[in-house]
Amino acid sequence: MTFDRRITPFRADLADEKLRGQVEAERFVTGTRQQVVAAYASLHRHPSREAPIDTQAIRGESVTVYDEHEGWAWVQLHDDGYVGYLSSEALGDPGPETTHRVSAVRTYVYPGPSLKLPDQGYLTLNSKLAVAGIEGDYARLAAGGFVFSAHLTGLDTFEMDYVSVAERLLHTPYLWGGKTSIGLDCSGLVQTVLAAAGIKAPRDSDMQEERLGRPVEITPGLGGLQRGDLVFWKGHVGLMVDETNMIHATGHTMTVYVEPLAVAEERIRRTSYGPITAIKRL
Repeated sequence: MTFDRRITPFRADLADEKLRGQVEAERFVTGTRQQVVAAYASLHRHPSREAPIDTQAIRGESVTVYDEHEGWAWVQLHDDGYVGYLSSEALGDPGPETTHRVSAVRTYVYPGPSLKLPDQGYLTLNSKLAVAGIEGDYARLAAGGFVFSAHLTGLDTFEMDYVSVAERLLHTPYLWGGKTSIGLDCSGLVQTVLAAAGIKAPRDSDMQEERLGRPVEITPGLGGLQRGDLVFWKGHVGLMVDETNMIHATGHTMTVYVEPLAVAEERIRRTSYGPITAIKRL
């Protein structure tokens, strides 16, 4: 059998118990559930800060930890199934059940319910939090700290227009593997804005092309498109803002950027990404 290394918790020496009988490994374990307690943490391909970053996990995400060694945890993210190595310092035991999601692009955490206090860091869009109470305009977090309550929403409350979320992230710097409001790659942008709208999406553009939406005909003039359509190349994805313009996280400007699809298509076609491979409508 062929397994996708990105979403299969399998190494020659260790594998998920669920894979017993499907793969050969020295031992099988069920793993333990932990939670991301840092604002975000990069998921590396190998247990080294110099190793490639495949994606990021953000505050409140649940993970299954299969192995820990010398400050690194080999994990699988629950939200999209990605497998890799997180710093053990970014993880903690699951606390109270999360109750809210960060709906602002980002928000600061304070030691008390006042904007005049020195901040304790920030949380990015879609971070999940357990709120223990409300004090004035601020939500008191079960894990400590206070967040402006208008920047939060309930876990079952979602954006109506995911493209508008992407537009709020305009000019965010491009970051390979990025999934926060201080750095995004193309598929990270798509996954993030769809999550804000309550739509679960895989992490990488090839997975998104395969699993999301229904095909839209690719016409010679790239006509017939509408807001929210996903445009795919081999290794790249963007979102249509309207019938002619696309928003995407691009290495061309190293930002989240809006440009005419026709302009982007002509430029991208001349790179290793080649021509458009699919257009999907959710």
